[in-house]
Amino acid sequence: MSQSFLIIGASSDIALELGQNLLELGHNLTLLARDTNRVQSLVEQGAHLIHGDALDKDAVQSAVDKAKEAGDGTITGVAHLVGSLVIRPPHALALDAFEEVIHTNLSSAFLTLSVACKTMLRSGGGRLVFTSSVAATLGLMNHEAIAAAKGGIEAMVRSAAATYSQRGIRLNVVAPGLTETRLAATLLRSDAMREAAVSKIPLKRINQKQEVAATMQWLLCDAPDNITGQVFHLDGGMSQISG
Repeated sequence: MSQSFLIIGASSDIALELGQNLLELGHNLTLLARDTNRVQSLVEQGAHLIHGDALDKDAVQSAVDKAKEAGDGTITGVAHLVGSLVIRPPHALALDAFEEVIHTNLSSAFLTLSVACKTMLRSGGGRLVFTSSVAATLGLMNHEAIAAAKGGIEAMVRSAAATYSQRGIRLNVVAPGLTETRLAATLLRSDAMREAAVSKIPLKRINQKQEVAATMQWLLCDAPDNITGQVFHLDGGMSQISG
């Protein structure tokens, strides 16, 4: 049965994979993206596009409204895939740069949570999936800003999962380790850097974007209804086991 999904931050590499998966399953798809060129292939396949920023309340509301309209009054699921990455020690990171990381990652996640849940409460529930990072669990050098932002997302989602547990809204987080995406390209720009990164991962390989997208798709579409408030660690065991 066709359902309606919304992707916030739809121009990221993982979002594009997730969007393609949802369209191939025959679902209605709405995208909120700043870079419209990157999502053009999804639009050509029938996705609805709202051009805007994930920190713009009006843009997020417009995207939620469009997804609701496409779903005949209901939204099955929302995925938040907005992110940034600043790797710098605290003594070399200005406060405004730290706040930008928090704002981009955590504040946009809260805005999505707030607007989407307001609609889902009226329509009987739904599912939301947010994106964290291995840095939220494992202390990594020079990751203080992103660790704070993504750790905040995980804590926020656990709380929201409790808040809405009796209202039919299920909320979970996917926390990838290093993944082959544009965002991580600077961390993998040389063979030496790649080898150093892989050496820290118990499974000795880097995530593929399709793996993260497939997990988000499962949480949105197929996961049992009793899964909520969970963090799914897609990091090759890095945050949980010794390599």
